[in-house]
Amino acid sequence: MSTRPAAPPSTSAPVPRERRHTLFFLEVIRDFSPVFLDTEVDMTQVLAHQKAAREAEGTRYAMTAYVLRAAGRVLAGHPDANAAVQGSRRPRIAHYPYVNGKLTLDRTLGGRRVVLGTVIPDLHIAELSDIQRHLERVRDGDPQELPEFAAVRALHRAPWARGRARFRKAARSLALRPHLTGTFAVTSLGHRAVDSFHSVGGTTTTFGVGRITDRAVARDGRPAVAPVLRLSLSFDHRVIDGAEAADVLTEVKEALEDVHQDQ
Repeated sequence: MSTRPAAPPSTSAPVPRERRHTLFFLEVIRDFSPVFLDTEVDMTQVLAHQKAAREAEGTRYAMTAYVLRAAGRVLAGHPDANAAVQGSRRPRIAHYPYVNGKLTLDRTLGGRRVVLGTVIPDLHIAELSDIQRHLERVRDGDPQELPEFAAVRALHRAPWARGRARFRKAARSLALRPHLTGTFAVTSLGHRAVDSFHSVGGTTTTFGVGRITDRAVARDGRPAVAPVLRLSLSFDHRVIDGAEAADVLTEVKEALEDVHQDQ
């Protein structure tokens, strides 16, 4: 074994400003106690609805729009899973009369590829078309100009210590949190060759959306092929237990598999 000292890195520089909000976020979620579940969803009806809407309306609804809508309605019936906790010595839990969903986005800001989050409000009553319009606006708009990302841009401009303190103060506020990070989160890597994954989105529940692929399934006791989505759920065990989390994931699965019933 060589005793030669390791070569120093070719370059060393501060973390780019555009990544500061991600580092601040990862700091504030260290108290989370995540547990991970996953299931498979037959997306036959969702794909049929998507095709019909494209032919009739010229609109191509995003898969995440369906997940956001289904989860918003399910969580309205599970207020504890839609709650938020703050503090460790004497923790407090806040319950909300609405359901706001955060969706993570792969965008370029300041010339650097980063993750940004947008919060879609009132998902307990929002229609699919309302959700899609919100997603299209933030997808097609310039992150340097969109008002949703003004706070992130301000963090990038601020000195490190001031931006970190500002972020932590906002994240500790149970009143502000639903408008900053949502009451639940959805993150998707289904546009690439990712079958499933788990993520902690800073909320009591976070849904991870993988790709849709043809898989063998059983229908009426016979083998068949169906488009299947692997859907994961990460939940904070400080707020809810596994049984309720399993109820939530199962009900979202059922809502997606019977999407026509809810239109």
